Amino acid sequence: MTLTTTSHGGLELPVLGFGTYKLKGSEGVDTIARAVSRGYTLLDSAFNYENEGSVGEGVRRSGVDRESVVVTSKLPGRHHAYDQALRTIEESVFRTGLGYLDLYLIHWPNPKTGRFVEAWRALIEARERGLVRAIGVSNFLPEHLARLQEETGVLPEVNQIELHPYFPQEEQLRFDADHGILTEAWSPLGRGNDLLEDPVVAGIAAAHDVTPGQTVLAWAIARGAIPLPKAASDARQDENLGALDVTLTDDEVASITALGRPDGRLADQDPAEYEEF
Repeated sequence: MTLTTTSHGGLELPVLGFGTYKLKGSEGVDTIARAVSRGYTLLDSAFNYENEGSVGEGVRRSGVDRESVVVTSKLPGRHHAYDQALRTIEESVFRTGLGYLDLYLIHWPNPKTGRFVEAWRALIEARERGLVRAIGVSNFLPEHLARLQEETGVLPEVNQIELHPYFPQEEQLRFDADHGILTEAWSPLGRGNDLLEDPVVAGIAAAHDVTPGQTVLAWAIARGAIPLPKAASDARQDENLGALDVTLTDDEVASITALGRPDGRLADQDPAEYEEF
């Protein structure tokens, strides 16, 4: 399996990352450090997670060369105004203590507020100033991405979206791929639902002698998405990495994709309407 994928702008990311939501303080630092030392080189965080400091310290304590780790954070909706966005990005960098961030995303488009293009211009400026090395978005629909390109001439290199078998995001995944945008998947294993007990997933897992979680992550990777699972224990961190060794057939991938539901979102957060500040 190819273990990395590249965006239209040349950003190279591993095909499996590590989510850090709710990993905070000393315990969070330890978990993140262990994840990096075990082989995770793409870390996902956000200003609103209030753990950018833990992520930076985890990278330092991992013993892994900082240059080999892609550290990501995200701009909150309350700071979409240009000057506020730049200050927030600076603060994110200062919190990590890493000198720069590898990837910075707009967390949500907040289309009712309608300032995401202004925020995007700030991300472009932050990249030009060397605060961040690559820029992207999260939870953007095709219409939002098209507007960024029309008004700034700059397409995001990443779009991080909710993506799991109950919400497979076929249209968005195709749009991103057609434009050279890498799609990252948040909550790739579902959250608080019965996804990992689904008979289709369980059956395919048994056929490959792997876990349901590994099966779902392998499904996402096979479709060209970069899943970002969170795992606190060493065993679960290793299990998720083991998905890189799982190869599903086209029919198996199609069977899992067919589990998609019209109401498959975990929390009904439709980016066409939802606002997060």
